[in-house]
Amino acid sequence: MGALLKKYPIFFIFVGSIKFTNMKKQILTSIMLACPLFFFAQKNEQMAQKIMDEVYKNSQIEQLAHELMDDIGPRLVGTPQMKKAHDWAVAKYTSWGIPAENQKYGEWKAWERGITHIDMLSPRVQTLMGTQLAWSPGTSSKGVTAEVIVIPTVSDSIAFQKWLPSVKGKIVMIGMLQPTGRPDHDWKEWATTASFDKMKTEREAQKQAWEANLKKTGYTKRTLPEALEKNGAVAIVDSYWSNGFGAQKVFGAKTKKVPTVDMHLEDYSMLYRMVEHGDKPIIKIVAESKDLGIAPTFNTIAQIKGSEFPNDYVLLSAHFDSWDGGTGATDNGTGTVLMMEVMRVLKKLYPNPKRTIIVGHWGSEEQGLNGSRAFVVDHPEIVQNIQVAFNQDNGTGRIQSINGSGFINAYDYLSRWLKAVPDTIQKVDTYFPGEPGRGGTDYASFIAAGVPSFNLNSLSWSYGNYTWHTNLDTYDKIVFDDMKNNVVLTAILAYMASEDNEKASRERMLLPVDPKTGERQTWPEIKQPERKGGF
Repeated sequence: MGALLKKYPIFFIFVGSIKFTNMKKQILTSIMLACPLFFFAQKNEQMAQKIMDEVYKNSQIEQLAHELMDDIGPRLVGTPQMKKAHDWAVAKYTSWGIPAENQKYGEWKAWERGITHIDMLSPRVQTLMGTQLAWSPGTSSKGVTAEVIVIPTVSDSIAFQKWLPSVKGKIVMIGMLQPTGRPDHDWKEWATTASFDKMKTEREAQKQAWEANLKKTGYTKRTLPEALEKNGAVAIVDSYWSNGFGAQKVFGAKTKKVPTVDMHLEDYSMLYRMVEHGDKPIIKIVAESKDLGIAPTFNTIAQIKGSEFPNDYVLLSAHFDSWDGGTGATDNGTGTVLMMEVMRVLKKLYPNPKRTIIVGHWGSEEQGLNGSRAFVVDHPEIVQNIQVAFNQDNGTGRIQSINGSGFINAYDYLSRWLKAVPDTIQKVDTYFPGEPGRGGTDYASFIAAGVPSFNLNSLSWSYGNYTWHTNLDTYDKIVFDDMKNNVVLTAILAYMASEDNEKASRERMLLPVDPKTGERQTWPEIKQPERKGGF
């Protein structure tokens, strides 16, 4: 009581000692009107403290992350691991007493990654670092062995067509030779200013020359692999360096019959130089994989039913799928585990929310927000009654900012809800009214439907270079202290949004004129998902 007296002295008055003059009656009336606000604030503080105690004393995020990233692994759409992850999430929610289900929305090419092993056999023997791209056609266990060649400099597409037959029986390298394997931050720290500037100038000139030559071939980076395949190349080798030590971005293959691998910059550069110097390197690629036909695609949906407004919803959102160069830890295993832990905590501490709290773990976000777009189209009865949506999908760092997404009154309710977050939690910067997201991650699917939807933007932790879609996106990159901070913040936001007596405004800003076209920008529109993909 002493602590409350210090914090709220106005509310603890010995009413029996007051003589009810008109002025004192007015004061008493004001106090009585303020009491509900006091008790509401006290209730929120108590809930925030309970949430912090549960998160910091009984967190399950390390265990969830281990089971998802280490045991199940990457979650490429169409793979058995993706289906295993969906089933695991449903089982986990069920064990917490939270109803959950996998909702089918489409189909995708079914594929399973096997062993990748690459060796140089001539002019000397060395094992090379690399992996097959997603959905790559496989080899037998014996692999393919051939001389390596590179794309030549050509005068025009006619010259390139004359060269194409020479790829028969060869392994073709299709990426640019990088002038340096050191990331820019390393150059900036150690090189002279003149040397750093010189490297960047030369690199840019080399990049422009490479792109100009590719254009002369008559093909693009997307169409070139198929042309090489049709002319008899036995494998394609690329290298998508992520401007970080050991970091390679790993996406999908464009070939239909021969394997495509991504090779680490260091080994790719060595082979490229060997070709340029006439050494005629020979390599062997074993890239086993299985084409499994067609697989269903799902969203995993779980919910804690509302007690007062069961048909109003607070949506927690995170895509479930990943690319498979690593294990999909920060993109988006951390977002997945965050929302699962928030649901566990809320179920334990807030089992009868005012509004229904629903979580969506979306499939196939990496191929175009397909899961969340399907949910928007398939469930208008839910979408039209969403109070607010919170999405997380950019790494393991502490949530540092929220953009108002173009909703004029977002500052009102978001600021009100954020006031309940204790000072010990990372301060969140807000930007209002902001602008509506048009893609990039799943909150954009709901913005297009008019839902107040907000991305919980995290600190970088070198996300763009080192973990986003790379081979290094693994469990060891997760910062669990930051994640616990995010669980507390998100749980409090979900609680406050559920408890708020007011419906969050959906009023949208009038978008500015596009300086390029001179026409006023329009609000994003609902887009149809790709329901049958990968073929």
